Amino acid sequence: MPSTVTFTQRNIVPNSNNNTLIYQFPSSVNFENHSVAVAQVNMFYSWTNINATPLNNNKFSYTYNTGAGDVTFQVTIPDGIYEISDLNNFLQFTMIANGTYLVNDVGSYVYYIEFLLNPTLYAVQINTYPQLTALPVGWTNPSGLGLGSNNTNPTITLTANFNQILGFAAGYVTPQPAVYNTIFSVLSSVAPQVQPNPSLFVSMNCIQNVYAVPSSIIYAVTPTTATGTQIADRPNQYSWNRLLSGTYNQLRIQLLGTDLGAINILDPNMTIILLIKDNRLE
Repeated sequence: MPSTVTFTQRNIVPNSNNNTLIYQFPSSVNFENHSVAVAQVNMFYSWTNINATPLNNNKFSYTYNTGAGDVTFQVTIPDGIYEISDLNNFLQFTMIANGTYLVNDVGSYVYYIEFLLNPTLYAVQINTYPQLTALPVGWTNPSGLGLGSNNTNPTITLTANFNQILGFAAGYVTPQPAVYNTIFSVLSSVAPQVQPNPSLFVSMNCIQNVYAVPSSIIYAVTPTTATGTQIADRPNQYSWNRLLSGTYNQLRIQLLGTDLGAINILDPNMTIILLIKDNRLE
C-alpha cells in the first residue's frame, strides 16, 4: 500500500516566492525500487502574470504632445495579477498622475489611449484619439499641461515581453493616422498571452525519467477556476514516476512556469500530497 507524504505551507522554503517546498524525513529513508505520484494539489490561483522578475514584462511607454513638443512617459506596472481591463485602469491612473488627460463638461475624465478586450475576435484592441488643440466649452485641463499643437494622436510603445500580454510584436509603436483628427484602432496580431503561465509544472528531485527533459517533471496543474479562487486538483489516475535508488533525508519539489522557469506565487496556502509505493511489493 502506498505511503503518503504531505507538503503544506510549513514546508515552503523562505524567500522562494512560495514556489519551493522541502519535506524532511524524520530519519533517512532508502528507496531501492520505489515510485512516486501526485495524489492531490490544493492551492490558490495566485501566481502573477506581470512582474519585474522573472517575467520582466511590467513596462511600456506612451508619447504625448504637450504643445511644446512630444514627451515620452514610462509606465511601470506593479507586480500583480491583471486582466486587460485592469491594465487599462492602470494606464488611466498613470495618465492622471502625468497630467495627460482632460475633464469634459459633465465631469468625466477623458483619456487619449485605451486598451480594450475584443472577445469576439480573441484579441486586444488599442485605441488612440486625436488630442485637442483647444478646450471645448465647459472642459477643463486640471494639470495645466499644454494641449497638443495639432490633432495628432499619442502613441504607445510596447516593450519586449509586455507586448506578449497584449498580443503584439516586440517594440510595436502605434502609428499616427494618415489623416489628422482621426481615431486610430488596431487589433493584436497574435493571440494575447494574458497569463504567460497558464499551467504549473510540479518538479521533484530524485526522479528517474529517461523519456522527459527535464526528467524532474512529475505533474502539471492547470487551473479551471477564476484568478484568486482555490484549485482542487485530483488526478483520475495516478501517473507513477520511478525514484532514483538511494538514501534520502528529504524530498524537494518546485512549482515551475510553462517555460520551466521560477514563478511567483502570492498565496502560500497550499497542500500537495504525494504517494510513494514500493514496487517490489506489487
